[in-house]
Amino acid sequence: MTSLRVLAVASEIYPIVKTGGLADVVGALPTALRAYDIETRTLVPGYPDVIKALPEAEELLHAPHFFGGPVRLLGGSHGNLDLLVLDAPHLFARPGNPYVTPDGKDWPDSGVRFAALSRMAAEIGQGAIPSFVPDVVHAHDWQAGLAPAYLHYANRPRPATVMTVHNLAYQGQFPYEMLDAFGLPPESFAIHGVEYYGTISFLKAGLQFSDRITTVSPTYAREIQTDEGGMGLGGLLRERSQVLSGILNGIDISVWNPETDPDIAIRFSATELESRATNKLTLQHRLGLDPSPNALLLGVVSRLSWQKGLDILLENVPTILGEGMQLALLGSGDPDLQDRYQAAAKANAGRIAVVIGYDEALAHLIQAGADALVVPSRFEPCGLTQLCALRYGAIPIVSQVGGLADTVIDVKEADTAGGAATGFKFGPVTAEALADALHRANILWHDQQAWRRLQHNGMSTDVSWRNRASRYAALYRDVIAGRRKQ
Repeated sequence: MTSLRVLAVASEIYPIVKTGGLADVVGALPTALRAYDIETRTLVPGYPDVIKALPEAEELLHAPHFFGGPVRLLGGSHGNLDLLVLDAPHLFARPGNPYVTPDGKDWPDSGVRFAALSRMAAEIGQGAIPSFVPDVVHAHDWQAGLAPAYLHYANRPRPATVMTVHNLAYQGQFPYEMLDAFGLPPESFAIHGVEYYGTISFLKAGLQFSDRITTVSPTYAREIQTDEGGMGLGGLLRERSQVLSGILNGIDISVWNPETDPDIAIRFSATELESRATNKLTLQHRLGLDPSPNALLLGVVSRLSWQKGLDILLENVPTILGEGMQLALLGSGDPDLQDRYQAAAKANAGRIAVVIGYDEALAHLIQAGADALVVPSRFEPCGLTQLCALRYGAIPIVSQVGGLADTVIDVKEADTAGGAATGFKFGPVTAEALADALHRANILWHDQQAWRRLQHNGMSTDVSWRNRASRYAALYRDVIAGRRKQ
């Protein structure tokens, strides 16, 4: 098997910088690809936490004038990750969230910041580092979307390009007047270029110019080709459907492993499910819930947003209370939803607990201690929390969209879906349909033998990157072969 070199480009990477599932994927895939003789280096912005994580990084390039200031390209490793870092203090040396200011607003120069990241990816793709010339440049989400465009307009020999859409809702749109600032030629501002309804769209650029497009589940790949699910890009995605595929995400099963997890009260396996009771009790104590072993404890680890359907779960508080269930929620996002959830917790102390923010250790404990995990998203490219839930024996209760539909087999469809039941799905995404799913789950919860079967089925499901990585490896080799024929 021929060894390949891949340059991945992303705006965040676990475990250094994480705001969502993108970081988990970008952090786990390179390790999984090694089994297929693929060397990956990941280009990321030089945020303060990234610079701190690579104290012995080597300077590979220096540019005195690059998108408004001096920059260095650094190379180094962190754990199993081989990283390239765009050290541009004028763009990335800022505290806190990589995308928003301390008061919650988008950084006004976000376009320039991520154009610089994409441009550096293109430079590396064209041989800026002689010791690492990639066969493939793999761009992740809008922040890396201009990389295929820069490579296209350079009119020079270039590597193959792959664009992965983790969430089509975030498209990176900026005024057309920034074309010069981004270093794009005038002819690029066209319908078959980077133009998108009178603006420049980084994501549209990536979708237009990449050799292959992937997204993170087969169902989402179909959904985004529709007018409803395409969010303005459905026509382009239909036009490029022959190069579009859906590859399910996996999770890092060394990080998400109930048998070794340091963040849970007691470790367990599928043959020791009785130990989950200790984690449930610990979670209840930590969050101030009544220490009731018989109440179905629902867990949520999520952004609080309309996309995630957390408003319809809030409408189901009467169902949760009326059926004797409990709710433990960890998340942040929409201020109105935050306030309403906190009010529900205050009014129902002992039954509902809400933690606003993100706490990685608590997320692990919720997976290990909750009886079921609720993911009521209106759309969900893949979703990772339900994969973690399967791994930890928390039964997923999910909407029938995107990757949720692809990764959970409902109790009612087990005979026809070609696999054993692992959870509950509902559709359409309404409060009434969710109430029915919660009711079905609560009924089965009181049949502990049947519930254990669901847990065993979920915990025996392969949620690792092993098979998913093989599909990326095959995709890379296919796209390289295709370019060599051109």
